[in-house]
Amino acid sequence: MVLQPQLAATDYAFAFWCHGRKTVTWGHGNFGGDSSEVKAQLWDVKEIQANVGAFAAILADRSVVTWGYFAHGGDSSAVQDQLRRVQEIEATGTAFAAILADRSVVTWGHPQSGGDSSEVQDQLRNVQQIRGSREAFAAILEDGSVVSWGDPALGGFSSAVQDQLSLL
Repeated sequence: MVLQPQLAATDYAFAFWCHGRKTVTWGHGNFGGDSSEVKAQLWDVKEIQANVGAFAAILADRSVVTWGYFAHGGDSSAVQDQLRRVQEIEATGTAFAAILADRSVVTWGHPQSGGDSSEVQDQLRNVQQIRGSREAFAAILEDGSVVSWGDPALGGFSSAVQDQLSLL
């Protein structure tokens, strides 16, 4: 198997990695260019997702390491104990959402940009896919319906079209 090097970028920094090898970061230190605080954890990285100012890496054991601007999700300490068995991570401009193995969702980062999903958390079960815009997330559930959260004026409030958001 040939290992493929990968790149991810915030607005001001880069992360370069290859599965099973170390991760290298550079650029503006506050926006992810300085990963020295988590450097020891950045081995065996499977995937890195980035937003405007932070990175979130899924490791081989399916845990997550974050760094970069704390308010953009570079600090995931409030949800770190939930970030296990992570299948995928999606980002808005300043927040992250992780789909776990049980198809539930954990969010962190700027609350108004989707980092706070508490108002819809009870609906975020059997999630099949999440996509992030600049300021909101939308998730497709197993039954084909859609749940959104984040900035209400920028896609985080979909009640006006909710009856049209089910294809099954």
